[in-house]
Amino acid sequence: MKKQLQNEQAKELQYIPLGGDEVYATQDLGCANALVTAGFTLVTLDRANPRKVRFIFRREAGIEGIADDFWSDRLEQKSRSYWDNIKNLKNRLYSDE
Repeated sequence: MKKQLQNEQAKELQYIPLGGDEVYATQDLGCANALVTAGFTLVTLDRANPRKVRFIFRREAGIEGIADDFWSDRLEQKSRSYWDNIKNLKNRLYSDE
């Protein structure tokens, strides 16, 4: 049953280039969470390095501005949404993807 599920998931996969101008990547959970909470699309988690996970986002207008606002402590977001999204990201981090 598990093998069948893996085969079905493999059929749904598509190639997403992890470099270049199409994506925005961060290794910071807090920054990734701020981007998710702001409504940006998390495409995948890059687990190439076993010690670090890269959060890969679709590059959209304003994504760098939100990340800059997060790092400069100027970003304000709804606390409940932020907390719910951090729990969801942690679930994705620790799941068997």
